[in-house]
Amino acid sequence: MRDFRFLWTGRAVSLLGSWLLVVAVPAHMYALTGSVFATGLTLAAEYLPALLLGPMAGVLVDRWDRRRVMIAADVFRAGAVAVMLIGTPAAIYVAVIAESVGAVVFRPAAQAHVPAVVGTGRALSSANSWNAATDGVVRLVGPPLGGVLLAWAGFEVLIGLDVASYLVSAVAIACTRRRSSEKTGRAGLKAGLKALGELKLARTLLPLTGVFLAANAALSALLVPFGVRILGGSTQVGMVLSALGVGFLAGAVAVRWLDRVQLRTVLAGAQLGTAGGFAVLFGAQELGIAMIAAVVIGAFGSITVVAPQTALQRVADNEYLGRISAVFLAVEALATLIGAIVGPWVAESVSLSFAAMGAAVITAVGALVGAVTVPRVMLAPKRSNEQADSHA
Repeated sequence: MRDFRFLWTGRAVSLLGSWLLVVAVPAHMYALTGSVFATGLTLAAEYLPALLLGPMAGVLVDRWDRRRVMIAADVFRAGAVAVMLIGTPAAIYVAVIAESVGAVVFRPAAQAHVPAVVGTGRALSSANSWNAATDGVVRLVGPPLGGVLLAWAGFEVLIGLDVASYLVSAVAIACTRRRSSEKTGRAGLKAGLKALGELKLARTLLPLTGVFLAANAALSALLVPFGVRILGGSTQVGMVLSALGVGFLAGAVAVRWLDRVQLRTVLAGAQLGTAGGFAVLFGAQELGIAMIAAVVIGAFGSITVVAPQTALQRVADNEYLGRISAVFLAVEALATLIGAIVGPWVAESVSLSFAAMGAAVITAVGALVGAVTVPRVMLAPKRSNEQADSHA
């Protein structure tokens, strides 16, 4: 439909701008400081605002017009990224934090807005699949393009492109219509937490998601230093991230056919596959093996992200979905903050290999726990929220 096409276009453009910096920002920080720990802190800084502000952002998202919230967040993020042009480590940290503040508001608004635009039936699976496929394409194109532009044009050009991408996204969202089906009100965080607590599926997924994301953040924080030390440099890191994009694209296609499979089976299998892929990646000495492992990680990682998101969008009342999404994003922030700090710290205290393999083992253990504890629900659409929750 028309509005989803505009939403998808804006998201795709802004994602591309952001992924141009995925290698450039940590690589630039590593070049400035020469520290693995300082490089990992760029990821930690990105998630700090979500940890501190996430739940309250969800309250605002459910009270305000979500379309306007997303437009304002994009404009704010464009200004925040521009601060990186100062070029110092402190300015980069400040810019990353400020950009993340905008994302804290944008992400729950977007997650709550999509079901209001496309509904909660099969179209929702297709919409989330399209978004995941977009992630895959952007991951494929963005990192190597960012690496090339970093080497040929410089850090400042990449910053300018990311600023422009946020402004394009704001214009695209402005072309959509306000949805009368979205309810706004004065209910606060307590009501949102109560709604989350009444969903057994959400209660179970929340801690499992935190464990998975903490381990994943540790591995992500180690990827750039690993690529520079072992694989040969930032260009090789970009190629590995592109391979992740290929995997994300494949996983996005596969997840559309998993609606009739139990969620616990999907998640356990996907997380085990992710753990195995990371073990191979960080044990690799050659770029080819690392890229194959990255494809596996991307495919299973895509399924791990999309499947629970779709299930929650279907069973949760849209009136509370912004707050529920924000709580999950806050847990994501806490988990990522812990992983981004602990992973590099263990790498410098013991070894990079030990830190990476430890995180992979934690991911595998979390998958086995999820196989037992996640409720026996199917990913297929339910006739009503009440029916869906009764099966949870």
